[in-house]
Amino acid sequence: MTGSQSRGDLLVAESLRGLALAEVGSLPARQSLYQWISRHYRPADTSHPGTDAPTGMGTIERKLLLLTSLEELPIAEAARIVDLDLARATEILAHARAGLRTVAETSILIIEDEPIIAMDIEDLVRRCGHQVAGVAATEADAIALARETRPGLILADINLGAGGDGMNAVTSILRHHDAPVIFVTAYPERLLTGEAVEPAFVITKPFEPTTLAIATYQAVTGGPQIR
Repeated sequence: MTGSQSRGDLLVAESLRGLALAEVGSLPARQSLYQWISRHYRPADTSHPGTDAPTGMGTIERKLLLLTSLEELPIAEAARIVDLDLARATEILAHARAGLRTVAETSILIIEDEPIIAMDIEDLVRRCGHQVAGVAATEADAIALARETRPGLILADINLGAGGDGMNAVTSILRHHDAPVIFVTAYPERLLTGEAVEPAFVITKPFEPTTLAIATYQAVTGGPQIR
């Protein structure tokens, strides 16, 4: 939502402090935190109230996409969090999903060693309106392709089998090319160690196509980048 890791961390910290001093509401703890964040978040571009310019998608639309797809909340719970009635929230969410294809087109490098999974991701990327910069099955190929194509986004598996390590590939790529990264993996625990800055975007296999589509949109238009 905020556009940077530091701003996001600060908003969460402020929200946790605010919740500690507030009266406990009727929502469960996690939803209460989301509601507090939603109520206190302000778009970075204050000249377009309610819109995360220049992406063209409204703040409420983005919130509902993130809550229902990445946080996997039912639309009824998401509606309560953003202080809308269910009918209005459902209408806004449908409009937001329909508009995903019309914004934030970019070229995407796919790092995946399983051919069938790579084909599925490639098909989804194209259906979302993006270009495929290339598909790499090994660490070395990923680094070479990134140098050649300079993608706008990287979708990376972690375990590349005999082909190396997706995290190492991403680290090498980001030394010379600045791009947001989404890790698509069956091993998210390898990323969430607390030993380094955790990546902003992690999708666990198996995943729903809509989840990847929204994560891609968020990474390209408004999410923090891994550095």
